[in-house]
Amino acid sequence: MPHLGLRGRLYTLIDDPFLQAQSDCVFSCEDGLIIIRDGKIEAVGDYASLRGRLSADAELRHYPDALLLPGFIDAHIHYPQVEIIGSFGTQLLEWLQKYTFPAEAKFSDPAHARRIADFFVAELLRNGTTSASVFCTSAPGSVDAIFAAAQDVNMLLLAGKMMMDRHAPANLLDTAQASYDESKDLIDRWHGQGRCLYTVTPRFALTSSREQLALAGALLSEYSDLRLQSHISENHAEVARAKELFPERANYTDIYAHYGLLVSRAIYGHGIHLSEGELWRFHETGAKLAHCPTSNFFIGSGLFDMARVRDAARPITVGLGTDVGGGTSFSMLKTMSAAYQMAQLRGLSLTTTQCYYLATLGSAESLGIAGQVGSLQAGCAADIIVLDPRATPLLRLRADVAETLDELLFALLICADDRAVAATYVAGELVYERD
Repeated sequence: MPHLGLRGRLYTLIDDPFLQAQSDCVFSCEDGLIIIRDGKIEAVGDYASLRGRLSADAELRHYPDALLLPGFIDAHIHYPQVEIIGSFGTQLLEWLQKYTFPAEAKFSDPAHARRIADFFVAELLRNGTTSASVFCTSAPGSVDAIFAAAQDVNMLLLAGKMMMDRHAPANLLDTAQASYDESKDLIDRWHGQGRCLYTVTPRFALTSSREQLALAGALLSEYSDLRLQSHISENHAEVARAKELFPERANYTDIYAHYGLLVSRAIYGHGIHLSEGELWRFHETGAKLAHCPTSNFFIGSGLFDMARVRDAARPITVGLGTDVGGGTSFSMLKTMSAAYQMAQLRGLSLTTTQCYYLATLGSAESLGIAGQVGSLQAGCAADIIVLDPRATPLLRLRADVAETLDELLFALLICADDRAVAATYVAGELVYERD
């Protein structure tokens, strides 16, 4: 297969800027070249030094006025909730009853599931998101639909059937045994097929019986390469309800730990109201958190404390999620902006490097897919986005006065949206091009 070369201004994270010196965590190049073969990055570096490695029949695509970055990775998103983005006026538990559950009930129809799945994948790519960890519904067909849509574009996608056997409408409930059996069938059908990765997915402790949580833990034990995704401590009423339902457990985190679900392969959405003791248990087990700032703002759940969670004395790996449809945008640029603003309210000014880390390498690390995606490094998949720093009149004006690459990238994350994504590559194939 001939080489493909992408030339332009390069920027990628190579280490964790919350724990290491910022300067040691970034690779950038004013006139860089990414050489791609068979869907993977073969080499990255200065164009003048690398151009001789391109074969005679290689195609070279030059983006002289753009920035080339690794594709964004959404660590927490609900594809069945696309239709309810921007619904008015409730907090978490009412949101589920009023909006989420009725939307999810539609996914018993395979045609509806596939239509929304196709829209969802296209919207991710239009926003420069090349991988995501996706919540489906309790209908197994909802998993089939999203994995099939992802396979059509060779996208690395993590997803799983919602396990939910109580405290939800009857038309959405499974049973503990059915959730286990259906999950196993889906694992056999999809896990490791192409770039599809199955994720065990109990919605949260409030909607799963003790038996169902135990069987979710059994799935993790039976398959050493499965991930788990769920929710924790998003809302004060939710935390109180978890205590009512599991009075024998010390706290919300202890519920998941008891059933074998607090492990290094697990990522939990939100974690806003975790106690210090709970944070230590996350650190000790290696369990991860997905920070979802636009959702936390919109549903009024609270202010995630990034400095506390990423404390170097007991750091917890954190990815960034849009949490659509509680979240208000597919754009990881807008989500980074919200993360910056939330941190400001907590007294922390996130650096440019830290913001882009959360949306790329940090999310990859939180999902256990670092080394495959999340960075422009040899051996990683060629999941690459082309950002246009002059995509709007405001951005053009701002770019004219930016004195450094760091300043330009920060202005992008604050002021830009999907219009700044000029092109998206997945495994070396151009899958989206603006206009």
